[in-house]
Amino acid sequence: MSNIETLDGLQRRLSATISQQQISGEVEGRLKRLGRTAKVDGFRQGKVPLNVLRQQYGTSVQQEVLGESLQRAFAETAVANKLQVVGYPQFEIKTVDLNAPEIEYSATFEVYPEVIIGDLSGEGVTRTVFKLEESDVEETIQTLRKQRVVYQAVDRAAQNEDQVRIDFSGTLEGNLFEGGAAKDFAVVLGAGRMLPDFENALLGSKAGETKSFDMTFPADYHGKDVAGKQVTFTITVHAVEAPNLPEIDAEFVKSMGVADGDVEKFRQEIRENVGREAQRRVKVRNKDSAMDALLKISQLDAPQSLVQGEAQRLMEQTVRDMEGRGMKIPQGLKLPADMFLERAEKRIKLGLILAELVKQQDLKAKPEQVGALINEYAQSFERPEEVQQWYRADKSRLQEIENLVLEDNVVAWVMAGAKVTEQAAKLNELMEN
Repeated sequence: MSNIETLDGLQRRLSATISQQQISGEVEGRLKRLGRTAKVDGFRQGKVPLNVLRQQYGTSVQQEVLGESLQRAFAETAVANKLQVVGYPQFEIKTVDLNAPEIEYSATFEVYPEVIIGDLSGEGVTRTVFKLEESDVEETIQTLRKQRVVYQAVDRAAQNEDQVRIDFSGTLEGNLFEGGAAKDFAVVLGAGRMLPDFENALLGSKAGETKSFDMTFPADYHGKDVAGKQVTFTITVHAVEAPNLPEIDAEFVKSMGVADGDVEKFRQEIRENVGREAQRRVKVRNKDSAMDALLKISQLDAPQSLVQGEAQRLMEQTVRDMEGRGMKIPQGLKLPADMFLERAEKRIKLGLILAELVKQQDLKAKPEQVGALINEYAQSFERPEEVQQWYRADKSRLQEIENLVLEDNVVAWVMAGAKVTEQAAKLNELMEN
């Protein structure tokens, strides 16, 4: 006899019994099998009496059989009642005497929600579009040149984009504050590494000059001792250095990885790489816009067991990312998983919505779509054919591509059915994110 009751939200509780006869028969069988190999002092292997085996191993074998029997009985009940169970149930034994004729238990679990996808036709969606201009290519090349800038000393007043080498010290109410002093410190004017008031005080200065000026730190400055307060800086200028950018010639192009030094080939590679990266970011924007629209029109509850698991996974991923960037995580420090609950719930809901939508609209990834996306990814590598083979050699890697194609299909479906507004994006706007 079993009973299923609805608790809060997606939570359910199964109350049922399992017969002792069902358990004891399996326990006896396992003890006999165990007797063939068990080593017990005073008995030869394979000759240990059953009552001795029962004394030594009976409790553990009984608990093992009981656990398996509960799992099996629960699975059979779930199938019989067409329950779509999320994760693993939490079992609770109600009967105190485990040798009783009937053992009463309960299993608390969650079920998958009903996903109701509403009318998309009235929902506004922004589609980002981008067209690569030749000016974008030139701007990218200028950025690459600036990354290889060489500064040379000049005998003139400092101006924007110059590098100024200085000693400085800052005082608050006459006392030097922490982090307020440095020797032979290089400041590139206009780069934004220092506060604007500090950089402005260096404009027009010359090598050999010493000057003092007052400056007020922003109220939200990270240094709490000086945030929102006025300080006095004294600086000594050692050198003013003008930027000297490399010419776009064969030597520069070779340094950027074009072996034969062909400048036009270099420009074409920049054009292709920048265009590819820009379109990738456009795709991410459009996906986010489409997914937000689906969330707005859909009704469903998120299974909390899945949300908690996803929050834990996001927390662990964040820690790995921080460590991968060279950040030292103090021993024993753990980020609270609660920080990621909102994001985790959104991801779980989207996963359920996408699964339902793919089923309803037959948006599964087609083999030709998977092949096209693998080929697209491979083109950014030196040996595309090896990359293609790498993806196809592993089912999990191939599954990742199929999932991306599936998402593309969903985005296309949303864009076809929603009220779409196109928004042109500039390259710098896409790249700064």
